[in-house]
Amino acid sequence: MRFARLGARVKGMLNVGDLGAEFSALMLLFPLCHHGPMRVTDLAEAKQADPSTVSRQAAQLVKAGLARREADPSDGRASRLAVTEAGLAACTRLSEARKALVGRVLQDWPPEQADLFTGLFAEFNNSVETLLRSDSAATSREIA
Repeated sequence: MRFARLGARVKGMLNVGDLGAEFSALMLLFPLCHHGPMRVTDLAEAKQADPSTVSRQAAQLVKAGLARREADPSDGRASRLAVTEAGLAACTRLSEARKALVGRVLQDWPPEQADLFTGLFAEFNNSVETLLRSDSAATSREIA
């Protein structure tokens, strides 16, 4: 709980200026930048979030000019969200600000401790994602 509380406070320290959308909406830019255009349902699954929430956030990105809707080539009735040049620039600014902030936090740590922490934290995040996926799958089976 302490980490979650601190994380919420620290995100306010990311000095990226006004990018035209809420922070939670801006976080959708990362999977779009790394994986390319995605349907909102796929984006919601990737972010482990409710599709209606992601849909609202996606609308913010489109309104801010950070993303655009395009036809899904595999199903012309559906659309995908794609990042724009402005969205790529915003994603870069967010990433650089996040790296700088983490760098400030770890600047006094010995390199071997920082490396160990980085590896363990990545492993922790992978384990949490695995748990969320398996719990989500179990919940889906219970509903069906």
